Amino acid sequence: MIGVWVLAVTAFFSCGGSETATEGKVLITGKIENAPQGLVILTQYTDSRPKVLDTLEVNGKGEFTYDLEVNTPTFYELNLYGQRAVKLALFKENVEVNFNFSDPGSLKIEGSSDSKEMLKLEKLMEEYQLTVNALNEQYYEAMSKNDTESIKRIQMEAMTLESQQAEKVKEMINSMGDSFASLAAIGLLNPKNDFPFIDELVSRLNENYPGTTSIMQMKQQLDEMRALSVGQVAPDIELPDPNGNMVKLSDLRGKYVLIDFWAAWCKPCRQENPNVVRLYNQYKSKGFEVFGVSLDRTKEDWVKAIADDQLTWTHVSDLKYFNSAAAELYKIEAIPATYMIDPDGKIIAKDLRGPSLENKLAELFD
Repeated sequence: MIGVWVLAVTAFFSCGGSETATEGKVLITGKIENAPQGLVILTQYTDSRPKVLDTLEVNGKGEFTYDLEVNTPTFYELNLYGQRAVKLALFKENVEVNFNFSDPGSLKIEGSSDSKEMLKLEKLMEEYQLTVNALNEQYYEAMSKNDTESIKRIQMEAMTLESQQAEKVKEMINSMGDSFASLAAIGLLNPKNDFPFIDELVSRLNENYPGTTSIMQMKQQLDEMRALSVGQVAPDIELPDPNGNMVKLSDLRGKYVLIDFWAAWCKPCRQENPNVVRLYNQYKSKGFEVFGVSLDRTKEDWVKAIADDQLTWTHVSDLKYFNSAAAELYKIEAIPATYMIDPDGKIIAKDLRGPSLENKLAELFD
C-alpha cells in the first residue's frame, strides 16, 4: 500500500569528511565481536550494479584491515557473515567499523563522516518502516472486513505519513550540505513529487564531484524525466476515440484535466473508476475534465469497460497495450497512472487517485 521510490543507483548510502586517507587509498579497519560462522564480504556499487570486490580476512580477535583503492566518491557494503549489512560511502577518508553481534544496536563507524551520515539515514528509514508496517497491517485487516471507512482513513494517514517522511528526508539532505552523501537520501524521495528539489541538488553535486558515475547516472535519469515534471507543459496526445475520430489532449485547454492511463483488464483501475466518476460528476460543471487513455488491446474490451463503469468523459486509445504512443510519450510502466494539468496545459500534479485526487480537486474548486 505504501511505497518509497528508490533509485537503484545509491539506495541507503551516505557521506561527509574526517581522517584523511592516502591519496587514492582508503583504509578499512574494524572489529567484530561474538561473530557467527561465515565471511566478511566487501561489495562495491557502480553503474547501479553490485560488484563483489573481496573477502576480508578476520583474525582470531575479530579484527580486520583492508586497503581499498578509491579515486572517486563510491558506495560500498560490508556484509558481516550474511547477517548484518554495513553501508559505507568512501572518498579521501579512512573508516573504522565496529559491531557486536550480541547487541544489534552496537554498530559504530569512525573516521568517514560520509559513512556516519549513512547511519543517520538508516535509522530514519528504520523508524519509518516500523510505522509503515503497522499501517499496512491495519489496511489489510480493513480490507478483509471490507471496512470502507477505515480503508479511506488509513489511506489518508498513509498519504500524510509519506509526505512527512519526504520532508524529514529533505531536512536531512539539507543538513549534509554539499556532501555526496545526500545522493543516497535522494533515493528515498519520489522524483515525481520532488523533482525541482532533486534536480537542483544533483546539479550542484555534479559540479562539486564531476565525473562521479552515480551522480552522472542520476542526472541522466532526471534529464529524461524533465519534460514530464511538474510545471512543464504536458506533451500533447492525439489518438482515436471509440468512434475512430482523432482527439487531442490540447482540445481540452481551458479546463483542469486529469489524464487517466487505465485499461479494462487493470483491476486497480476499475476499482478506482467509481471514485473518478463521483468526482467528475461533482466538479465537471466547474471546469474539470478527464482524458482517459486506455492501454487495452481490443476495442471490444475497451468499449465494454467504458459502458460498464459509466465513464462519460473523453476516451482515446490506439489499442497497443504498453506500446501505446501515449504510454511511451509519458513513460508509463504501470497503471493506473495519472497526470493533472491546469487550463494552460501545464502539469500540476501526478499519480492522483483516491483521497489524493479528492483533496486536489477540493483545493482547486472548493
